[in-house]
Amino acid sequence: MKLWYMNGAGNDFAVVDARGACFAMSDMAVRACQMLGADGFMALDNSDIADFKLHFYNSDGSRAQMCGNGARCICRFAYDNGIVGERMSIETDAGTVFGERISEDRYKVRLNLPTDIKLDVKSGVDYVRVGVSHVVIALDTLDFDKRDRLSELAREYRKRFDANVNFCSRISESEVRNLTYERGVEDFTLACGTGSAAVAAVLWSKGELSGNSLTVKNKGGELTVTIESRENEITALYLEGSAEVDKIVEY
Repeated sequence: MKLWYMNGAGNDFAVVDARGACFAMSDMAVRACQMLGADGFMALDNSDIADFKLHFYNSDGSRAQMCGNGARCICRFAYDNGIVGERMSIETDAGTVFGERISEDRYKVRLNLPTDIKLDVKSGVDYVRVGVSHVVIALDTLDFDKRDRLSELAREYRKRFDANVNFCSRISESEVRNLTYERGVEDFTLACGTGSAAVAAVLWSKGELSGNSLTVKNKGGELTVTIESRENEITALYLEGSAEVDKIVEY
């Protein structure tokens, strides 16, 4: 079995074609992530309702419903392996996600609509689900090199809300820095796609997003979140960014 090592804005994954295969995915996720030092594991499978199905696991073997950066990478994996064309649909545990190839190493996915938006659940803390749960905490400044200072606070909110935790700071009306502590990884990652989308959804809901697009600068790379809306309601949420192949190994 070939094991692809891929990354989306620095968020890295071990990826396999699991169609017709039979193995314990949770166990393989732990081994593959340890082998490659990856944040998550993805297995592409057959689907009755979409072009293919995405099984996503965190590096600790726990299953997750969705991953924005992972979805872009699995889109490239499917395209490069001749499974789909330049537009595709993906069955996930959070619902059907749609993807599009922009260029060789750049993809866009239409994410699940944000739900359960709760603004100011605690002073300066917001909550939203974008396929998966996220807490968003606004800071005056965010220094990626001093992220260890945020670890204790991140663990506190991760446990309190059973969610990923995003720390963000404004650069301009349409740009932010973002740092995400991911559930299942139990650490900060270089980027989080649904986390970037969660920040955009919160800012839009608060009327603090200029226009319909937000540039999110993660430590591992830049992502673009675009919002479509009608009558003060988000009707579509798109995530665009890199989807790169680092190496392919035999497992």
